[in-house]
Amino acid sequence: MASQLLRRAFRSSNPQILSSKTKDQLLLTSFVARAFSSSPATITTTLFPGDGIGPEIAESVKQIFKASEVPIEWEEHYVGDQIDPRTQSFLTWESLESVRRNRVGLKGPMATPIGKGHRSLNLTLRKELNLYANVRPCYSLPGYKTRYDDVNLITIRENTEGEYSGLEHQVVRGVVESLKIITRHASLRVAEYAFHYAKAHGRERVSAIHKANIMQKTDGLFLKSCREVAEKYPEIVYEEVVIDNCCMMLVKNPALFDVLVMPNLYGDIISDLCAGLVGGLGLTPSCNIGEGGIALAEAVHGSAPDIAGKNLANPTALLLSSVTMLRHLELHEKADQIQNAILKTIAEGKYRTADLGGSASTTDFTKAICDHL
Repeated sequence: MASQLLRRAFRSSNPQILSSKTKDQLLLTSFVARAFSSSPATITTTLFPGDGIGPEIAESVKQIFKASEVPIEWEEHYVGDQIDPRTQSFLTWESLESVRRNRVGLKGPMATPIGKGHRSLNLTLRKELNLYANVRPCYSLPGYKTRYDDVNLITIRENTEGEYSGLEHQVVRGVVESLKIITRHASLRVAEYAFHYAKAHGRERVSAIHKANIMQKTDGLFLKSCREVAEKYPEIVYEEVVIDNCCMMLVKNPALFDVLVMPNLYGDIISDLCAGLVGGLGLTPSCNIGEGGIALAEAVHGSAPDIAGKNLANPTALLLSSVTMLRHLELHEKADQIQNAILKTIAEGKYRTADLGGSASTTDFTKAICDHL
């Protein structure tokens, strides 16, 4: 049962979920058709290895893709050591253009270097590439026991505004003001994505998470937008849950939820909480969806500089995110092959990294997955 749920999870995490009649889907269909027009088919994909343990777990992905003969050609881009004035961050304009050109990418963990006058690396990617929705499936992994069994839910986070708009200033000494931006356009866009996701993948319920009882205008606008979209999907049960009550309900019984859609800050908090239900961020895939068919899969855990270079990192989150990327590219056979190898390795328990209760190294874990291929 758990294995079936997980397979459903990663098939459901396919970012290619918008209607085939939309402009974005037509663009994506055209892109995939071009990608498979030659023989042998090779798809150029942007890769950000990231910082800390990023290069190590990215190497695991590359080794497993090679062993599985996935037709991917990696175009690697690294975080710079100087601020690029075109992006106001340590990410170069050329790296962003790579994602725009290839329309698909995979990103390891990135830590923003300490300094002033530049943007967060992750914020730069979201803003510049207009990655408006973050989709995180949270599912129990067969063979890996947590406090909860058969967790099966999806969090969809609005990714471009809210408290993370970055608009802060000092009013007077000792008083700082931060602006929370909620727009109808962004709210409708992420709500439409959530409802279509639910319909396309057999989900029965969409829960809008909010604090409109306090923030009546901002969260009120978000709810109004969700209600407007919900009217177009009468077959989907729609509900509204206050953020604090949502946290309590998730901890008591995760089965109460199916698809959760929410503004930026709430999504950041709730998606991490849900990851904790299934074993942590090291086991949780993620994919950011942008307009025009762009998809950037990523590991959402930190860069763990304390274990960087020690061959101790767990590559599971980045591997499972790469599986969602393969499904986005309609390489379902390869995605199934790699996903099954990951699940078998974890379920067997012989080769698990320290965070999973084992003593295997990154290379041992990677080799075990390759052997299962």
